[in-house]
Amino acid sequence: MKRVLSRMMAAGGLVLGATVMTTSFAADGASAPTKPDAAKGAQLYQGGDAARGIIACITCHGPGGNSSIPANPNLAGQPHEYLVKQLQDFRVKDGEKLPARLGAGGNPTPMSAVAQPLSPQDIQNVALYLAQQALSQPATAGHESLVERGQKIWRGGLPERSVPACASCHSPTGAGIPGQYPRLAGQFPSYLEEQLKLFRSGERATNEPMHQIADRLSDADIKAVADYAAGLR
Repeated sequence: MKRVLSRMMAAGGLVLGATVMTTSFAADGASAPTKPDAAKGAQLYQGGDAARGIIACITCHGPGGNSSIPANPNLAGQPHEYLVKQLQDFRVKDGEKLPARLGAGGNPTPMSAVAQPLSPQDIQNVALYLAQQALSQPATAGHESLVERGQKIWRGGLPERSVPACASCHSPTGAGIPGQYPRLAGQFPSYLEEQLKLFRSGERATNEPMHQIADRLSDADIKAVADYAAGLR
C-alpha cells in the first residue's frame, strides 16, 4: 500500500514546454543554493529523506529517471535548468495559495506535495543528477496511422493555423535545447498528450507560448504529434 501511495504521489510529472531559468527561491526567503552536487542528488533521488518527508524519486520515475509508468514521465537526460524550473513551479511559494504549475481542474498536482519539502539545494542536486543520466528505456510510438499527421506537425507545423513546427524548438530529433527546451523524444505519448491538453486549457499556465500553440491544435492533432514525438530518437 505504501508503495502504491508513493507512486500516486509522484504522478503528474515534469516535462514539456519551453523554459528559461528565471525563478528564484529568494522570494521564499531561502538562501541561494551552492554549486549542484550530483552525488547528493543521486542519494536523494534513490533514497529520499524520511526525516524531511521527502519521497525517493526512484519510486515513481524509475532508476536514473527511466520510468516504467506512463503517468510518470521519463526524466533521464532532461536539461538541468528545465528540471530545476519545473520543480520550482510545483512548489507553493511564500505568500501564495497555489503553486505556479497546476494540473487538471486547476488543482495542484501530486508533484506539489513531493516538491514542497525540497530545499533549493535539493532541487539543484537532483536536477543535475538526472541531467547526467542516459535515457535507456525510451517510450515508443504506438500508432502507425498517426505518423503522417504527426510528422507534418512536428516538421512543418500548421501554417494555416499559425502553429510553428515543433522541431524549431525541440529539435528535429526531439532532443530539445539544453537550458531552453526539454527533450520530448522517447517520452510517453499519453503523457505528452495530457500535457498539451493542459497547456491548451490554460490549466498548465506556466508557459504562454505553449498555451497559444496548443490552443490551435485539435485533439486529433495533439494525439498524432504526441505519438510521433515519442518515437523520435
